[in-house]
Formats: sequence, C-alpha cells, structure tokens
Amino acid sequence: MKDILASITTYRQARGWTEYQLAEHAGLPQSTISSWYRKSMVPTIPSLEKICAAFGITLSQLFAEGDEPVALSPAQRRLLDSWTRLDEEQQAVIFQLIDKFS
Repeated sequence: MKDILASITTYRQARGWTEYQLAEHAGLPQSTISSWYRKSMVPTIPSLEKICAAFGITLSQLFAEGDEPVALSPAQRRLLDSWTRLDEEQQAVIFQLIDKFS
C-alpha cells in the first residue's frame, strides 16, 4: 500500500513548502497536518481532497503507484460520469451487458 504521507511530503517539498504553508494553501489547520505525521495517521478523504487541490493534482494522482500519473481519456471520463448517475439496479444491468461481451 502506498505511503500517502510520504507522497504528501514529496509534493510539498517539490514546491518548497513547509507544513505551515501547505496548511495555508489547503485551508487546513497546521496542527492537523503535523498530527498526521506525529501519529502516523492517514488523512480523511475530505482532507486529502483539500491537499490535492492545494497541489493542483487529483486524488488519483496522489494514490498512483510509480511516477506515472493516472489520467482518464475523454471516453473514460464520460463513462465514469454516466456511471455515477445510475442507481444500483441500472449498474447491475450494465454489468450483465458487459459480461455478455466478455
């Protein structure tokens, strides 16, 4: 599993930011960020979203393994956007259709 705090540190240091500056850019209390490191805590998703916004990256890029960022093609993005509007029953129907093609 990826070390998220190490990734945050890498992005922060690449920008020359202190933890305090990251907190300012992300709109989070500096004490929150420092407690993640002191207690080896994984930040919450809402906090990670703020951190990513401060860095100008996506959650996918933060969680990506290796040096290659995760990027979606326009067709993949459209598919995911459509998928999120479906209810569970509709999603099940789509899976059945996909299974028929496999």
